[in-house]
Amino acid sequence: MSEKLAAQVAHRIVEHIRERGLEAGHHLPVQELADLFKVSRAPVTAALRELSEARVVHSERNRGYFVTRAITHLAPAPPPPAQGDEEDKLYFMIAEDRLAGRLPDRVSENELIRRYSTSRKQLQLLLSKIAEEGWAERLPGHGWMFGTTLSSGEAYAKANQFRASIESQALMQSSYAIDLGQFEAARAQQLALLQGEMFTLPRARLFEINSSFHETIVSWSNNGFFLDALRRINRLRRLMEYHVTGDRSRLAGQCEEHLQILDKLASDDRVEAARFLGEHIAGAWSIKQRALQTRR
Repeated sequence: MSEKLAAQVAHRIVEHIRERGLEAGHHLPVQELADLFKVSRAPVTAALRELSEARVVHSERNRGYFVTRAITHLAPAPPPPAQGDEEDKLYFMIAEDRLAGRLPDRVSENELIRRYSTSRKQLQLLLSKIAEEGWAERLPGHGWMFGTTLSSGEAYAKANQFRASIESQALMQSSYAIDLGQFEAARAQQLALLQGEMFTLPRARLFEINSSFHETIVSWSNNGFFLDALRRINRLRRLMEYHVTGDRSRLAGQCEEHLQILDKLASDDRVEAARFLGEHIAGAWSIKQRALQTRR
């Protein structure tokens, strides 16, 4: 059973809860869900475990899984790419080849078409998306140039050490001032993720939300040098994040820690917020480091 199938089933369970308006305490029988989604019990059980980690559902001994909270307020979300989706598959093939050094800095569209057995139209659409994400740019004619990225565990570790340092220091600046509108938007976004969106949004969007959270709290330092440095690191680490991030259940803890950081900032305890932020980044790195070692 693939992680991707479990993620798809988790998405469908969230949508099932939302569409049916299921209230807290509603029973979610595994076999009933398996029949509804036309899958075996295994991916349903795996999906429910992930949703339990995110506190969307909870389990009761010898009784099964139950809805933890109603999520009717969430807008319908687009499903994750279907299993075997060609665009999704091609995207991560290019990303993996780039990380492994199998793709040079400069490459023509014809070379990529031959390498991946795809059409020019599909390739151009995908490369345009990659260009928007900042790790490739179009050259005159039909050529493309890939930007610098983090391609080793050692470089990725140093990038996270640098992030922890500059983000913590940004919070301690005398010019630090919270933007209340951005603060409320950041809190609402983290709550929406906890209430199910972490299982309905594409991986790229989750990365953007996480990066945006950190960039937002750093921007309140009112020192553009901190923000510029963090944005550069975030661009460089995007591919490695895709490479090591798979289990979405850990996102619940990440969101809860983000909310704790906001709470500490709101109470003007910036010393504690900076300390906790450093631990948060280090903890996230330790999880990703294990994932990186597993994938070798």
